[in-house]
Amino acid sequence: MNKFLTEKHGLFYLLIIMVVVTRLLPHPMGFTPVGALGLFAGAYVMNRRAWLIPIAVLFISDIFIGFYNPVIMLSVYASFALSAVLGRYVLSKKRSVLRIGGSALGSATILFVLSNFTLWATGLYYPLTMEGLTLCFVRAIPFYGHSFLGDLIYAAVLFGTYEAVKQWFDKEADPTIA
Repeated sequence: MNKFLTEKHGLFYLLIIMVVVTRLLPHPMGFTPVGALGLFAGAYVMNRRAWLIPIAVLFISDIFIGFYNPVIMLSVYASFALSAVLGRYVLSKKRSVLRIGGSALGSATILFVLSNFTLWATGLYYPLTMEGLTLCFVRAIPFYGHSFLGDLIYAAVLFGTYEAVKQWFDKEADPTIA
């Protein structure tokens, strides 16, 4: 049996721990690895519970960071669960730089739209008018950029690390592989 197949779970868990730790470190608002982890889990976890991985990471890290408005928090959690669904449908069978980059953009867009619409719909920070909705989304544009860059960079790290280690194990198992 391929040694990678017996040890890949360890690597997968190590990458998840890296995501939790990275989220706890100081970073620009919105620049986190959670969306990338959702894409990664959707691409590689072959059961329908892949969406639980980013949710668990968020919950564990929120224990340390702090919880916030439950309605807004639910929309953020749902956004990252949807990034796992996106990863499953776009990246589970075929992965490329373009597909991963496009999925990172999709993940950031889901978070941007769902969380900001929810923030506006609570009526806590913006008036429930078209002007309030527009203002909410306009003010969130810088965070959208951070989210996209975070998803893009961390997706490159997660997918790249996983595939590089997989290739290394494949070479170890079969020295004829160049």
